[in-house]
Amino acid sequence: MRIAVEGCGHGTLHAIYASVKKTCQIQGWDGVDLLIIGGDFQAVRNSLDLNAMSVPPKYRAIGDFHEYYSGHRLAPFLTLFVGGNHEASNHLWELYYGGWVAPNIYYVGAANVLNYGPLRIAGLSGIWSGPDYRKPHSERLPYAFNEVKSIYHQRELDVRKLLQLRTQVDVGISHDWPRKIEWQGDYEQLFRFKPYFRSDAESGRLGSPAARYMMDRLRPKWWFAAHLHCKFSAVVHHDQKIDASSGKTSSLQADAIHTVKDMHNTEDINLESELGQSPKEEAFSSLGNVRNDDEIDLEMDDGEPDASEPGVAEPTLETKPPKNPPKTSGVSSDLRAQLPASFTRPTAAAAAAAPPMSHPEAIVNRSTEFLALDKCLPNRRFLQILEIGPISESSSTTSTAPYRLTYDKEWLAITRAFASINPTTSPIPPNKGESHYRSLIEAEEAWVEENLVKTNKMVVPDNFEMTAPVL
Repeated sequence: MRIAVEGCGHGTLHAIYASVKKTCQIQGWDGVDLLIIGGDFQAVRNSLDLNAMSVPPKYRAIGDFHEYYSGHRLAPFLTLFVGGNHEASNHLWELYYGGWVAPNIYYVGAANVLNYGPLRIAGLSGIWSGPDYRKPHSERLPYAFNEVKSIYHQRELDVRKLLQLRTQVDVGISHDWPRKIEWQGDYEQLFRFKPYFRSDAESGRLGSPAARYMMDRLRPKWWFAAHLHCKFSAVVHHDQKIDASSGKTSSLQADAIHTVKDMHNTEDINLESELGQSPKEEAFSSLGNVRNDDEIDLEMDDGEPDASEPGVAEPTLETKPPKNPPKTSGVSSDLRAQLPASFTRPTAAAAAAAPPMSHPEAIVNRSTEFLALDKCLPNRRFLQILEIGPISESSSTTSTAPYRLTYDKEWLAITRAFASINPTTSPIPPNKGESHYRSLIEAEEAWVEENLVKTNKMVVPDNFEMTAPVL
Protein backbone atom coordinates (compact mmCIF):
# COMPACT_ATOMS: atom_id res chain seq x y z
CA MET A 1 0.00 0.00 0.00
CA ARG A 2 1.21 3.49 -0.86
CA ILE A 3 0.83 6.00 1.95
CA ALA A 4 1.87 9.58 2.66
CA VAL A 5 2.78 10.74 6.17
CA GLU A 6 2.72 14.39 7.20
CA GLY A 7 3.80 15.91 10.52
CA CYS A 8 1.73 18.73 12.05
CA GLY A 9 -1.15 19.96 9.90
CA HIS A 10 -1.73 23.44 11.39
CA GLY A 11 -4.74 24.14 9.21
CA THR A 12 -2.96 23.94 5.83
CA LEU A 13 -4.82 21.15 4.04
CA HIS A 14 -4.59 22.80 0.60
CA ALA A 15 -0.80 22.90 0.79
CA ILE A 16 -0.55 19.38 2.24
CA TYR A 17 -2.64 17.82 -0.52
CA ALA A 18 -0.78 19.79 -3.20
CA SER A 19 2.54 18.64 -1.71
CA VAL A 20 1.48 15.00 -1.76
CA LYS A 21 0.44 15.34 -5.40
CA LYS A 22 3.73 16.98 -6.38
CA THR A 23 5.80 14.45 -4.45
CA CYS A 24 3.97 11.57 -6.13
CA GLN A 25 4.74 13.12 -9.54
CA ILE A 26 8.43 13.29 -8.63
CA GLN A 27 8.31 9.66 -7.51
CA GLY A 28 6.38 8.55 -10.60
CA TRP A 29 3.32 7.51 -8.60
CA ASP A 30 -0.25 8.18 -9.67
CA GLY A 31 -1.26 8.93 -6.06
CA VAL A 32 -1.44 7.38 -2.60
CA ASP A 33 -3.99 5.19 -0.87
CA LEU A 34 -3.84 6.93 2.48
CA LEU A 35 -2.57 10.13 4.10
CA ILE A 36 -1.69 10.10 7.81
CA ILE A 37 -1.39 13.45 9.62
CA GLY A 38 0.34 13.40 13.00
CA GLY A 39 -1.82 15.94 14.83
CA ASP A 40 -2.37 19.69 15.22
CA PHE A 41 -4.83 19.15 12.41
CA GLN A 42 -7.02 22.13 13.43
CA ALA A 43 -10.48 21.04 12.29
CA VAL A 44 -11.84 24.58 12.68
CA ARG A 45 -15.39 24.92 11.35
CA ASN A 46 -16.04 28.52 12.34
CA SER A 47 -14.70 31.36 14.46
CA LEU A 48 -16.27 29.99 17.66
CA ASP A 49 -14.13 26.85 17.38
CA LEU A 50 -11.05 29.06 17.76
CA ASN A 51 -12.02 29.74 21.38
CA ALA A 52 -11.34 26.08 22.18
CA MET A 53 -7.93 26.00 20.48
CA SER A 54 -4.79 26.42 22.56
CA VAL A 55 -3.29 29.28 20.58
CA PRO A 56 -2.98 32.93 21.74
CA PRO A 57 -5.94 34.93 20.39
CA LYS A 58 -3.87 37.20 18.15
CA TYR A 59 -2.46 34.18 16.30
CA ARG A 60 -5.71 32.27 15.77
CA ALA A 61 -6.67 31.66 12.15
CA ILE A 62 -9.57 29.84 10.52
CA GLY A 63 -7.33 27.90 8.12
CA ASP A 64 -8.78 26.01 5.18
CA PHE A 65 -10.40 22.95 6.79
CA HIS A 66 -13.84 24.58 6.61
CA GLU A 67 -13.83 24.19 2.81
CA TYR A 68 -13.65 20.40 3.20
CA TYR A 69 -16.14 20.41 6.07
CA SER A 70 -18.69 22.36 4.02
CA GLY A 71 -18.24 20.17 0.95
CA HIS A 72 -16.76 22.95 -1.17
CA ARG A 73 -13.69 20.73 -1.60
CA LEU A 74 -13.20 16.98 -1.23
CA ALA A 75 -10.09 15.35 0.21
CA PRO A 76 -8.45 13.52 -2.74
CA PHE A 77 -7.68 10.41 -0.65
CA LEU A 78 -8.57 9.06 2.77
CA THR A 79 -6.98 11.25 5.42
CA LEU A 80 -6.50 9.82 8.91
CA PHE A 81 -5.28 11.97 11.81
CA VAL A 82 -4.69 11.95 15.55
CA GLY A 83 -5.26 14.96 17.77
CA GLY A 84 -2.45 17.20 18.99
CA ASN A 85 -2.17 20.14 21.37
CA HIS A 86 -3.34 22.83 18.92
CA GLU A 87 -6.80 21.63 17.97
CA ALA A 88 -10.41 22.79 17.84
CA SER A 89 -10.87 20.60 20.90
CA ASN A 90 -14.61 21.20 21.20
CA HIS A 91 -15.05 19.70 17.72
CA LEU A 92 -12.82 16.70 18.36
CA TRP A 93 -14.49 16.01 21.71
CA GLU A 94 -17.72 15.34 19.79
CA LEU A 95 -15.84 12.40 18.25
CA TYR A 96 -14.16 10.97 21.36
CA TYR A 97 -14.33 7.44 19.92
CA GLY A 98 -13.35 8.61 16.43
CA GLY A 99 -15.36 9.69 13.39
CA TRP A 100 -15.60 11.75 10.23
CA VAL A 101 -14.76 15.45 10.55
CA ALA A 102 -15.41 15.91 6.82
CA PRO A 103 -16.00 13.61 3.85
CA ASN A 104 -12.93 11.36 3.45
CA ILE A 105 -11.22 12.86 6.55
CA TYR A 106 -11.35 10.69 9.68
CA TYR A 107 -10.31 11.59 13.23
CA VAL A 108 -8.90 8.58 15.09
CA GLY A 109 -10.35 9.72 18.44
CA ALA A 110 -8.67 9.79 21.84
CA ALA A 111 -7.51 6.22 21.21
CA ASN A 112 -8.50 3.74 18.53
CA VAL A 113 -7.57 0.80 16.33
CA LEU A 114 -8.81 0.76 12.73
CA ASN A 115 -8.19 -1.29 9.61
CA TYR A 116 -7.61 0.21 6.21
CA GLY A 117 -7.17 -2.43 3.58
CA PRO A 118 -4.55 -4.85 4.91
CA LEU A 119 -3.14 -2.37 7.43
CA ARG A 120 -4.07 -2.43 11.12
CA ILE A 121 -3.52 1.04 12.59
CA ALA A 122 -3.47 2.05 16.28
CA GLY A 123 -3.59 5.72 17.29
CA LEU A 124 -3.24 7.80 20.46
CA SER A 125 -4.11 11.49 20.47
CA GLY A 126 -2.85 14.31 22.67
CA ILE A 127 0.34 15.01 24.58
CA TRP A 128 1.68 14.02 27.96
CA SER A 129 0.98 15.79 31.23
CA GLY A 130 1.60 13.80 34.40
CA PRO A 131 -0.77 15.78 36.67
CA ASP A 132 -3.73 15.16 34.33
CA TYR A 133 -2.96 11.58 33.35
CA ARG A 134 -5.21 9.81 35.86
CA LYS A 135 -7.91 12.46 35.89
CA PRO A 136 -11.27 12.27 34.13
CA HIS A 137 -12.19 14.72 31.41
CA SER A 138 -13.94 17.31 33.56
CA GLU A 139 -13.75 20.06 30.91
CA ARG A 140 -17.04 21.73 30.04
CA LEU A 141 -17.85 24.36 27.43
CA PRO A 142 -17.06 27.19 27.40
CA TYR A 143 -13.58 25.99 28.32
CA ALA A 144 -11.64 27.91 30.94
CA PHE A 145 -7.98 28.71 30.20
CA ASN A 146 -6.69 25.58 31.95
CA GLU A 147 -9.37 23.41 30.32
CA VAL A 148 -8.30 24.49 26.83
CA LYS A 149 -5.01 22.74 27.71
CA SER A 150 -6.14 19.79 29.84
CA ILE A 151 -8.66 18.65 27.20
CA TYR A 152 -5.81 17.43 24.95
CA HIS A 153 -3.71 15.78 27.66
CA GLN A 154 -3.46 12.00 27.38
CA ARG A 155 -5.47 9.99 29.89
CA GLU A 156 -4.63 6.70 31.57
CA LEU A 157 -8.04 5.22 30.76
CA ASP A 158 -7.44 5.55 27.01
CA VAL A 159 -3.97 4.04 27.30
CA ARG A 160 -5.29 1.26 29.55
CA LYS A 161 -7.63 0.20 26.77
CA LEU A 162 -4.85 0.20 24.16
CA LEU A 163 -2.69 -1.96 26.40
CA GLN A 164 -5.37 -4.67 26.43
CA LEU A 165 -4.62 -5.47 22.77
CA ARG A 166 -3.16 -8.95 22.39
CA THR A 167 -2.63 -9.17 18.63
CA GLN A 168 -0.21 -7.54 16.21
CA VAL A 169 -0.74 -4.08 14.71
CA ASP A 170 1.10 -2.66 11.71
CA VAL A 171 1.17 1.09 12.32
CA GLY A 172 1.20 3.23 15.45
CA ILE A 173 0.42 6.96 15.37
CA SER A 174 0.85 9.56 18.10
CA HIS A 175 1.29 13.31 18.17
CA ASP A 176 3.81 13.29 21.02
CA TRP A 177 7.03 11.30 20.63
CA PRO A 178 7.35 8.12 22.69
CA ARG A 179 9.54 8.90 25.67
CA LYS A 180 13.28 8.32 25.16
CA ILE A 181 12.88 7.49 21.46
CA GLU A 182 15.57 10.08 20.73
CA TRP A 183 18.26 7.73 22.13
CA GLN A 184 17.41 5.11 19.50
CA GLY A 185 18.25 7.31 16.53
CA ASP A 186 20.99 9.80 15.66
CA TYR A 187 20.58 11.85 18.84
CA GLU A 188 23.78 13.81 18.36
CA GLN A 189 22.50 15.16 15.04
CA LEU A 190 19.14 15.90 16.68
CA PHE A 191 20.82 17.84 19.48
CA ARG A 192 22.94 19.80 16.99
CA PHE A 193 19.79 21.06 15.29
CA LYS A 194 17.80 21.33 18.53
CA PRO A 195 20.35 21.95 21.28
CA TYR A 196 17.69 22.63 23.90
CA PHE A 197 16.40 19.07 23.48
CA ARG A 198 19.53 17.68 25.13
CA SER A 199 18.76 18.68 28.70
CA ASP A 200 15.19 17.35 28.49
CA ALA A 201 16.42 14.12 26.91
CA GLU A 202 19.19 13.57 29.46
CA SER A 203 16.77 14.17 32.33
CA GLY A 204 14.22 11.80 30.80
CA ARG A 205 11.61 14.50 30.15
CA LEU A 206 11.36 14.47 26.35
CA GLY A 207 8.28 12.77 24.96
CA SER A 208 5.32 10.82 26.31
CA PRO A 209 5.60 7.81 28.64
CA ALA A 210 2.07 6.82 27.56
CA ALA A 211 3.11 6.61 23.90
CA ARG A 212 6.16 4.61 24.98
CA TYR A 213 4.08 2.07 26.91
CA MET A 214 1.90 1.70 23.84
CA MET A 215 4.89 1.20 21.52
CA ASP A 216 6.56 -1.33 23.81
CA ARG A 217 3.34 -3.30 24.20
CA LEU A 218 2.03 -3.26 20.63
CA ARG A 219 5.38 -3.30 18.79
CA PRO A 220 4.08 -2.07 15.42
CA LYS A 221 6.32 -2.22 12.38
CA TRP A 222 6.02 1.55 11.84
CA TRP A 223 5.38 4.44 14.21
CA PHE A 224 4.66 7.99 13.06
CA ALA A 225 4.67 11.15 15.21
CA ALA A 226 4.97 14.93 14.96
CA HIS A 227 4.79 17.67 17.67
CA LEU A 228 8.46 18.70 17.95
CA HIS A 229 8.62 20.19 14.44
CA CYS A 230 11.63 18.36 13.07
CA LYS A 231 12.31 15.24 11.05
CA PHE A 232 13.81 12.41 13.07
CA SER A 233 14.01 8.67 12.50
CA ALA A 234 14.94 5.82 14.80
CA VAL A 235 14.75 2.06 15.03
CA VAL A 236 13.51 0.46 18.24
CA HIS A 237 14.72 -3.07 18.91
CA HIS A 238 12.31 -4.65 21.34
CA ASP A 239 14.88 -7.06 22.77
CA GLN A 240 16.57 -4.01 24.29
CA LYS A 241 15.45 -1.66 27.02
CA ILE A 242 16.28 1.95 27.76
CA ASP A 243 18.78 2.46 30.54
CA ALA A 244 17.05 4.63 33.13
CA SER A 245 20.24 6.47 34.09
CA SER A 246 21.60 7.36 30.66
CA GLY A 247 18.53 7.06 28.46
CA LYS A 248 20.46 4.89 25.98
CA THR A 249 19.67 1.28 25.11
CA SER A 250 21.18 -1.78 26.74
CA SER A 251 20.76 -5.45 25.83
CA LEU A 252 18.03 -6.47 28.26
CA GLN A 253 14.52 -7.79 27.76
CA ALA A 254 12.05 -5.21 26.50
CA ASP A 255 9.43 -6.08 29.10
CA ALA A 256 11.59 -4.79 31.95
CA ILE A 257 10.17 -1.80 33.79
CA HIS A 258 10.93 1.64 32.34
CA THR A 259 11.75 4.15 35.05
CA VAL A 260 10.40 7.64 34.47
CA LYS A 261 11.55 10.22 36.98
CA ASP A 262 10.15 13.42 35.56
CA MET A 263 6.79 13.71 33.93
CA HIS A 264 6.62 17.26 32.60
CA ASN A 265 6.11 17.86 28.89
CA THR A 266 7.40 21.00 27.18
CA GLU A 267 4.48 21.68 24.87
CA ASP A 268 5.66 24.45 22.62
CA ILE A 269 9.17 25.45 21.68
CA ASN A 270 10.45 27.88 19.08
CA LEU A 271 11.68 25.26 16.65
CA GLU A 272 14.11 26.03 13.86
CA SER A 273 14.03 24.16 10.57
CA GLU A 274 16.54 21.44 9.80
CA LEU A 275 19.02 22.04 7.02
CA GLY A 276 18.78 20.46 3.60
CA GLN A 277 16.10 18.59 1.69
CA SER A 278 15.76 15.31 -0.11
CA PRO A 279 14.42 15.41 -3.70
CA LYS A 280 10.98 14.31 -2.51
CA GLU A 281 10.89 17.04 0.11
CA GLU A 282 11.70 19.74 -2.40
CA ALA A 283 8.20 19.42 -3.84
CA PHE A 284 6.73 21.96 -1.48
CA SER A 285 9.16 24.69 -2.55
CA SER A 286 7.51 24.92 -5.96
CA LEU A 287 4.12 25.62 -4.39
CA GLY A 288 5.03 29.08 -3.22
CA ASN A 289 5.23 30.58 0.21
CA VAL A 290 2.39 29.42 2.49
CA ARG A 291 1.88 31.57 5.54
CA ASN A 292 1.37 29.74 8.83
CA ASP A 293 0.94 31.85 11.95
CA ASP A 294 1.78 28.93 14.22
CA GLU A 295 5.43 29.38 13.23
CA ILE A 296 5.86 31.84 16.10
CA ASP A 297 6.99 30.81 19.58
CA LEU A 298 3.64 30.39 21.29
CA GLU A 299 5.13 30.06 24.80
CA MET A 300 2.26 27.90 25.90
CA ASP A 301 3.81 25.56 28.43
CA ASP A 302 1.27 24.61 31.07
CA GLY A 303 3.56 25.87 33.81
CA GLU A 304 2.59 22.87 35.94
CA PRO A 305 5.12 21.35 38.33
CA ASP A 306 6.67 18.04 37.40
CA ALA A 307 4.47 15.64 39.29
CA SER A 308 5.15 11.95 39.72
CA GLU A 309 1.94 10.25 40.77
CA PRO A 310 1.62 6.70 42.09
CA GLY A 311 0.35 4.32 39.46
CA VAL A 312 0.35 6.96 36.77
CA ALA A 313 0.73 4.29 34.12
CA GLU A 314 2.09 0.90 33.54
CA PRO A 315 4.87 -0.04 34.10
CA THR A 316 5.37 1.31 37.62
CA LEU A 317 6.95 4.77 37.87
CA GLU A 318 9.23 6.13 40.55
CA THR A 319 7.60 8.63 42.87
CA LYS A 320 8.86 11.33 45.18
CA PRO A 321 7.13 13.76 47.53
CA PRO A 322 6.16 17.14 46.08
CA LYS A 323 8.59 19.99 46.66
CA ASN A 324 5.82 22.32 47.85
CA PRO A 325 2.99 20.36 49.49
CA PRO A 326 -0.39 22.08 49.04
CA LYS A 327 -1.77 23.94 52.01
CA THR A 328 -4.93 22.66 53.62
CA SER A 329 -8.03 24.54 52.54
CA GLY A 330 -9.59 24.86 55.98
CA VAL A 331 -12.89 23.36 54.75
CA SER A 332 -14.50 21.33 57.51
CA SER A 333 -15.13 17.62 57.10
CA ASP A 334 -18.86 18.19 57.65
CA LEU A 335 -18.97 20.59 54.70
CA ARG A 336 -16.92 18.22 52.53
CA ALA A 337 -19.36 15.42 53.33
CA GLN A 338 -22.12 17.40 51.60
CA LEU A 339 -20.27 17.46 48.27
CA PRO A 340 -21.17 15.00 45.48
CA ALA A 341 -19.10 11.81 45.28
CA SER A 342 -17.34 13.11 42.17
CA PHE A 343 -15.59 15.73 44.34
CA THR A 344 -13.96 13.08 46.53
CA ARG A 345 -10.18 12.88 46.32
CA PRO A 346 -8.87 9.57 44.94
CA THR A 347 -7.93 7.17 47.70
CA ALA A 348 -4.49 5.60 48.03
CA ALA A 349 -5.97 2.34 46.76
CA ALA A 350 -7.28 4.05 43.64
CA ALA A 351 -3.84 5.47 42.91
CA ALA A 352 -2.02 2.17 43.43
CA ALA A 353 0.19 0.86 40.68
CA ALA A 354 -1.56 -1.33 38.13
CA PRO A 355 -0.86 -5.06 38.11
CA PRO A 356 1.97 -6.11 35.78
CA MET A 357 1.13 -7.31 32.28
CA SER A 358 2.51 -10.31 30.43
CA HIS A 359 3.59 -9.87 26.84
CA PRO A 360 1.03 -11.32 24.40
CA GLU A 361 2.26 -14.32 22.43
CA ALA A 362 0.58 -13.09 19.23
CA ILE A 363 2.62 -9.86 19.18
CA VAL A 364 5.84 -11.10 17.62
CA ASN A 365 7.39 -8.11 15.85
CA ARG A 366 10.93 -7.43 17.08
CA SER A 367 11.64 -3.92 15.77
CA THR A 368 9.76 -0.67 15.11
CA GLU A 369 10.75 1.98 12.57
CA PHE A 370 9.99 5.42 14.02
CA LEU A 371 9.56 8.58 11.95
CA ALA A 372 8.69 12.07 13.18
CA LEU A 373 8.06 14.88 10.72
CA ASP A 374 7.92 18.68 10.74
CA LYS A 375 4.96 20.96 9.99
CA CYS A 376 3.87 22.09 6.55
CA LEU A 377 6.07 25.07 5.68
CA PRO A 378 8.52 25.79 2.85
CA ASN A 379 11.95 24.20 3.22
CA ARG A 380 10.81 21.96 6.09
CA ARG A 381 10.87 18.18 6.19
CA PHE A 382 7.17 17.61 6.75
CA LEU A 383 6.22 14.91 4.23
CA GLN A 384 7.24 11.34 3.45
CA ILE A 385 5.71 8.89 0.99
CA LEU A 386 6.14 5.19 1.64
CA GLU A 387 5.14 1.83 0.20
CA ILE A 388 4.40 -0.54 3.07
CA GLY A 389 2.75 -3.90 3.64
CA PRO A 390 1.18 -5.55 6.67
CA ILE A 391 2.79 -7.79 9.25
CA SER A 392 -0.50 -8.36 11.07
CA GLU A 393 -3.12 -10.95 10.22
CA SER A 394 -5.76 -8.39 9.37
CA SER A 395 -9.40 -9.35 9.82
CA SER A 396 -10.47 -6.58 7.44
CA THR A 397 -13.06 -7.56 4.85
CA THR A 398 -11.55 -5.03 2.40
CA SER A 399 -7.90 -6.10 2.34
CA THR A 400 -7.68 -5.67 -1.43
CA ALA A 401 -8.25 -2.54 -3.50
CA PRO A 402 -10.45 -0.57 -3.51
CA TYR A 403 -9.77 -0.25 0.19
CA ARG A 404 -12.35 0.71 2.82
CA LEU A 405 -11.89 1.90 6.38
CA THR A 406 -13.18 -0.78 8.75
CA TYR A 407 -13.62 -1.22 12.47
CA ASP A 408 -11.31 -3.56 14.35
CA LYS A 409 -12.92 -6.59 15.96
CA GLU A 410 -10.63 -6.75 18.98
CA TRP A 411 -10.81 -2.97 19.59
CA LEU A 412 -14.62 -2.97 19.43
CA ALA A 413 -14.62 -5.72 22.06
CA ILE A 414 -12.26 -3.70 24.28
CA THR A 415 -14.42 -0.60 23.84
CA ARG A 416 -17.54 -2.52 24.85
CA ALA A 417 -15.76 -4.07 27.85
CA PHE A 418 -14.86 -0.57 29.10
CA ALA A 419 -18.19 1.05 28.15
CA SER A 420 -19.37 1.23 31.78
CA ILE A 421 -16.49 3.61 32.65
CA ASN A 422 -17.43 7.20 31.87
CA PRO A 423 -14.30 9.21 30.95
CA THR A 424 -15.95 12.36 32.37
CA THR A 425 -16.81 10.94 35.81
CA SER A 426 -14.52 11.24 38.82
CA PRO A 427 -12.83 9.22 40.07
CA ILE A 428 -11.79 6.98 37.19
CA PRO A 429 -11.91 3.39 38.49
CA PRO A 430 -8.47 1.89 39.13
CA ASN A 431 -6.89 -0.61 36.76
CA LYS A 432 -8.12 -4.07 37.78
CA GLY A 433 -5.48 -5.92 35.83
CA GLU A 434 -5.12 -7.84 32.61
CA SER A 435 -6.79 -11.04 33.85
CA HIS A 436 -9.92 -9.15 34.96
CA TYR A 437 -10.39 -7.44 31.61
CA ARG A 438 -9.47 -10.50 29.56
CA SER A 439 -12.66 -12.41 30.35
CA LEU A 440 -14.81 -9.33 29.69
CA ILE A 441 -13.12 -8.69 26.35
CA GLU A 442 -13.46 -12.32 25.24
CA ALA A 443 -17.20 -12.22 25.93
CA GLU A 444 -17.55 -8.96 24.00
CA GLU A 445 -15.48 -10.32 21.12
CA ALA A 446 -17.97 -13.13 20.74
CA TRP A 447 -20.77 -10.52 20.62
CA VAL A 448 -18.91 -8.51 17.94
CA GLU A 449 -18.36 -11.65 15.86
CA GLU A 450 -22.01 -12.64 16.01
CA ASN A 451 -23.62 -9.22 15.59
CA LEU A 452 -21.18 -7.25 13.44
CA VAL A 453 -18.69 -9.51 11.65
CA LYS A 454 -21.20 -12.13 10.52
CA THR A 455 -23.69 -9.47 9.47
CA ASN A 456 -21.09 -7.52 7.43
CA LYS A 457 -21.30 -4.37 9.53
CA MET A 458 -17.58 -3.78 10.06
CA VAL A 459 -17.12 -1.17 7.32
CA VAL A 460 -17.08 2.36 8.73
CA PRO A 461 -20.16 3.99 7.19
CA ASP A 462 -19.80 7.18 5.17
CA ASN A 463 -22.15 9.00 7.51
CA PHE A 464 -20.51 12.39 7.97
CA GLU A 465 -22.87 15.12 9.14
CA MET A 466 -22.21 18.79 9.79
CA THR A 467 -22.65 19.57 13.49
CA ALA A 468 -21.95 23.32 13.43
CA PRO A 469 -22.30 26.12 10.90
CA VAL A 470 -19.39 27.13 8.69
CA LEU A 471 -17.55 30.40 9.48
